[in-house]
Amino acid sequence: MTNALHVASDIAFTPQVKAIQARKGSRGAYARVEQNGGWRTEIDPDLAAFLGAQTSFLLATASADGQPYVQHRGGPAGFLHVLDRRTLGFADFTGNKQFITQGNLAENPKAYIFVIDYAHRRRIKIWGRARVIEDDPALIAQLMPQGYKARPEQAILFEVEAWDSNCPQHIPQKFDAGDVAAALAARDARIAELEAALAAAHRPE
Repeated sequence: MTNALHVASDIAFTPQVKAIQARKGSRGAYARVEQNGGWRTEIDPDLAAFLGAQTSFLLATASADGQPYVQHRGGPAGFLHVLDRRTLGFADFTGNKQFITQGNLAENPKAYIFVIDYAHRRRIKIWGRARVIEDDPALIAQLMPQGYKARPEQAILFEVEAWDSNCPQHIPQKFDAGDVAAALAARDARIAELEAALAAAHRPE
């Protein structure tokens, strides 16, 4: 976190944001949050478990002149690694080779991760700084999900400066196709088991 921040939430609550909050009536509530230290700055066990279960997130960056860019990152559960209390890392798989994220990070390290879990209607916002690591095969191998059919091109490390969670309001509840298929298969197996038991109970002696 930069020294200019009084509390962690100042990373997003700039003076202009606070002025708008004051004008629209929400500044008092957020001021009370700030009095208690604002947003969290370290990855706690709950956040680590949440991130470890996700298969998708959005990574936002911006160029030196502020042009924003958001890119999806996906992989098997656990592909977003918690390396320590302030650091996340993931293998950056080969894609369309536009390299917009890497170009942005080369001139502006500020970055943002947005994670949304539709099944449990939970979303997490993480502010920080990111950097691309191209010349560390051991790190890339460490971050690469075992058995995943993708080619890692490099690694990205994300230093957490602040994070917060949103309320579930307006998040539509959706489920992963694999989870639904597994639930249906378990249901069908149970139905078959009950039908077999029922047939056996009515079988003539």
